[in-house]
Amino acid sequence: MMKWVWRGLIAFLAVLVIAFLIFRTPDTDSADMRAKYGGQPSQFVQIGDGVTVHLRDEGPRDAPAIILLHGSNADLHTWEPWVEALKGTYRVIRFDQVGHGLTGPDPQHDYSRENYVEDILELADKLGLQRFILAGNSMGGKHALAFAVAHPRRVAGLVLVDGSGGPMLKLNKKEDKDSGNIGFKIAQTPGINLLVEQITPRSLIAQSLEQSVSVKSVASEAAVTRYWELLRYPGNRRATLKRFGYPYDPLSEAEIAAVTTPTLILWGEEDRLIPVEAGRWLDKTMPNSTLVIYPKIGHLPHEEAPAATLGDLKPWLAEHARPAKPE
Repeated sequence: MMKWVWRGLIAFLAVLVIAFLIFRTPDTDSADMRAKYGGQPSQFVQIGDGVTVHLRDEGPRDAPAIILLHGSNADLHTWEPWVEALKGTYRVIRFDQVGHGLTGPDPQHDYSRENYVEDILELADKLGLQRFILAGNSMGGKHALAFAVAHPRRVAGLVLVDGSGGPMLKLNKKEDKDSGNIGFKIAQTPGINLLVEQITPRSLIAQSLEQSVSVKSVASEAAVTRYWELLRYPGNRRATLKRFGYPYDPLSEAEIAAVTTPTLILWGEEDRLIPVEAGRWLDKTMPNSTLVIYPKIGHLPHEEAPAATLGDLKPWLAEHARPAKPE
C-alpha cells in the first residue's frame, strides 16, 4: 500500500514540475529591455544608495519644471500624452521609480514611502531643480503628497491624478465587491503571490489593466506587452511582492490638511481601484485644492482622457508653474 502512495506522490510532484516548466515566465533580458524601452531621450542617472534611475528630461531647460510620478506597476511611458502636449512649454521630467521599469529593484530592497520620497529629493537635486510642480498617479500621487509634506518649500504645486495616500475609505458592499483588479489581489494573497515571481501570464496583466480603466483602448496590445515585459525586468517581480507585503501607510489627516501647496486633483469617476470618494475627501481636507471629476473614466485619466485632463491642467499650470529664479 505504501509503495502505491509513494508512487502517487512522485507522479503528482512530477506533474507539478512539468506544469511549472510549461507555465513559467522567466525574467526578461535587461539589455533587450533597455534597447526596447530605454532609447532616446532616455537617460540613466545614478543617485544615492547605488540606484540608477531611468528618466526622461524633455523641454527647455530654463522653463518651469514638472516631475511626473507613475503608479504601481506602471512606468514613465504612462505619461506620454501629457509629455507630448507640455514639453514645448515646460521642462518635463518623468522616471521609473524603484521596483519599476528600467530602474529595477532598489539595491537595499527598501520600498518604504520614506525611501521613495528620498529618491525624488535626490533626483531633483541631481537635476538642479530647486522648486517644481510635482504630479503623481495612484501610488505616485501618494509619493507626491508625502514629498510635499516633507519638503514643502521645494514644491510649487501638486497634481494628484487618482492618487493614493489618504485613508482607506469604507465603501458600501456593492462598491467593495466591484473594486480592485485581479493582478493586485493576487499580489496581496499569501501563498499564491509567491508563484507570481515565476509564473506571470500575459493574460493576467491584460485582465488587470483592463479592469483598471473604463476606456478599454488604453489596454492596447502594445501597452499590455510593455507592462508584462517590464514587470518581468530582473528584480521587479520580487520588488512588487515586497511592496505589497507592506501594510498600507496613509498620511494622517493632519499631515494632509497642513499641505497649503496649490493642488489640482483629477479623478476618474469610475475608478475601481481608488474610488472617487477618495478624491472628494482630499479636496475637502486640503486647504488649497481644486477637484475635477471625469465621467466614464477609470484609474488612468491622463491616458484615458488626455485632451480633457490637459484642458484642465494647462490653465492651472499657467497660474502656478512660475519660471525658476536665476541663482
